[in-house]
Amino acid sequence: MLKRMLLLCLAMSGAAYAADPGTLTKAETLRAKPFTDAAAVTNLATGAKVDIITRSGAWYQVKSGTKTGWVRMLSVRRGAATSGSNIAGIANVASGRTGTGKVTTTTGVRGLDEQELDTATFNEEQIKKSETYRVSRKDADVFAKAGKLTLRDVQPLPAPVKK
Repeated sequence: MLKRMLLLCLAMSGAAYAADPGTLTKAETLRAKPFTDAAAVTNLATGAKVDIITRSGAWYQVKSGTKTGWVRMLSVRRGAATSGSNIAGIANVASGRTGTGKVTTTTGVRGLDEQELDTATFNEEQIKKSETYRVSRKDADVFAKAGKLTLRDVQPLPAPVKK
């Protein structure tokens, strides 16, 4: 009997910690898949509480109320502690959020994984869209000069070697 109660307690405590709490730092669209062009599930407001289920690239799969979907990592602050609690202080130390009060957030994403490369398809519309971001050499020089950046010519990558 004691063994059953212990197992039940362990199972219940595991379920309680299965998801990591988080809060949205800005309004987000909850998406069906971890892609910006995936179908929208619902819209979430700034400050919405979510449970983080898993991560894929720069996306978190989260649950908000009865809805589950994907949001960008940079829109989620992990943890549920309030700023007045001791737990918040410990969490801030662990996350490097102490001292100046200036928080720097980074996301490490290493490009496409093997599955994404296997399922990638050509999208002419996206190629055309990316070409609209091109600027003239003159505009680039003006921008660099204003930012006190050093100009240098960069050669294009060589053509891929056929195997």
